[in-house]
Amino acid sequence: MRLRATMTALGTAVLVAGCTAGAPEGDRPDEGDAASVRTSVPDTALTLVADVDPVASAAATSRALFDSADVAVVAQDGDASGTLLAASAAVALGVPLLLAPASGTPDELSAELDRLGTATVLAVGAADGIGRPDDDAGAWSVVTVPAEPRAVGAAADVEWSETTATAPEEAAAAVAALDPEAPVALRPDDGPDPGGSAEGESGSLPAIARAEPLADTLVLAQEGPDSLAGIATARAAGAPVVLTGGSTDPRASADVVDALSADDTGSVVVLGAALAAEDGLEWKLATAATGEHLPGGGQLLFPGRMLIALYGHPGTAGLGVLGEQTVDAAIERARAQAAPYEPLVEATVVPTFEIIATVASSSAGDDGNYSAEADPEFLRPWVEAAGAAGMYVVLDLQPGRTDFVGQAEQYRSLLELPHVGLALDPEWRLGPDEVHLTQIGSVPIDEVNRVITWLADLTRERALPQKLLVLHQFRLDMLPGRERVDTSRDELAVMVHADGQGGQGDKQATWRALHETAPAGLSWGWKNFYDEDLPMLTPEQTIAEVAPLPELVSYQ
Repeated sequence: MRLRATMTALGTAVLVAGCTAGAPEGDRPDEGDAASVRTSVPDTALTLVADVDPVASAAATSRALFDSADVAVVAQDGDASGTLLAASAAVALGVPLLLAPASGTPDELSAELDRLGTATVLAVGAADGIGRPDDDAGAWSVVTVPAEPRAVGAAADVEWSETTATAPEEAAAAVAALDPEAPVALRPDDGPDPGGSAEGESGSLPAIARAEPLADTLVLAQEGPDSLAGIATARAAGAPVVLTGGSTDPRASADVVDALSADDTGSVVVLGAALAAEDGLEWKLATAATGEHLPGGGQLLFPGRMLIALYGHPGTAGLGVLGEQTVDAAIERARAQAAPYEPLVEATVVPTFEIIATVASSSAGDDGNYSAEADPEFLRPWVEAAGAAGMYVVLDLQPGRTDFVGQAEQYRSLLELPHVGLALDPEWRLGPDEVHLTQIGSVPIDEVNRVITWLADLTRERALPQKLLVLHQFRLDMLPGRERVDTSRDELAVMVHADGQGGQGDKQATWRALHETAPAGLSWGWKNFYDEDLPMLTPEQTIAEVAPLPELVSYQ
């Protein structure tokens, strides 16, 4: 939570040098007894390391977190064995890991070693080209070692607690998990045998006084070769590293949300070109820093989640199964409905209420709009009980002759809750002279897009997890202009929900037709009717026969 306020106040920088921190006073040896290392706390709340080139990324991370280092570790870019073992050594020693280019001049490397004031370099594996002319007064000495745990351990005076084989796809996680208190020697799982001797090194390193760890500087890193050395440098500086997984959106990972919302997180370094280039990164980080989770974890709805919903109106059995029982009984029924899906899908299955908030009416009513709006406070006990039970809630609008935005605004207080989304039901959207059940309603896509803008703005302003916006549809003419639906707002997951009833042949034909004309970027929902479907699909049949797999399955 502190991070969100800090980000607002301080903004963003790319590789900002900050104040310095050496070893704690009680741990510092007398000057001259050990090599010095000084870490750097970024001045700003957000620092981006956005280099695609691994050599540049390694140097940039070092600039962000270290002010000086009498000793540094170097590996050659592309040398998997050397880089993994060099990462192990850098974390064990508490010094930066830099990369030498596989070809060409090492200008980036030389410049960073100069800035750090490095006197001794531990070159691991294939690293070369890092020496300087003998007559250069600023030359550093180089201790070269093969990429063998014993040789590196002997040169660095590190006793490995174990040697671990690491697959390429697990390398970033393995480096992020390195602990200087229990040094582990990493090697590729298809690399050379970890045996061998301590022979081959050209010297040994001086003793090193570790700097005070940057425990309140969080590094968010994406997996990839451009980030591996930077991850090691972050761990060497004592900064915690959290990987973002396959997504560049920080809201996607429950671990990232928890880390960003921790009270001791004072600043963030974002490591990785694609991650740093994520559109809207700052507001997404600020949203993640609230610590609010959607049911099932994280702040993005899909992929990775399947909602199984009971549809209806509280206290009214005639409008759907949700209203056939009390709220507590409805929660248990929703859980029972969702349970059979859990062994069938890899996604997290989330029981859900879809509550009809405004009910299409046969009479105009006092406001003349042919829609009966439930008081938000009447719905609140259901909404809050579902949230407390780890469920998601969708509020469904059947607006009659009024517009969707106007009705949605009436439920703003409920939509400000993190686990509440919105559904638009065009079947019950009337023209000026129309009445219900004489025609199938429709809504122009421009009105839908106004709802998208309104709901996305609300979500952004309140720093809420991503919200679901459901568009009910069982005929193409219910959403004229659907090809122009706005799916650009990352605050929302926009879903088309096929809610037709009847024989399975007709339902599948509708499902295919809706997909054939759909724009990219939509999520999909399917409805099972207890009485009207011929027959209603079982959970097993729903998963096997409805393709592509829907993210929402509702029951009415």
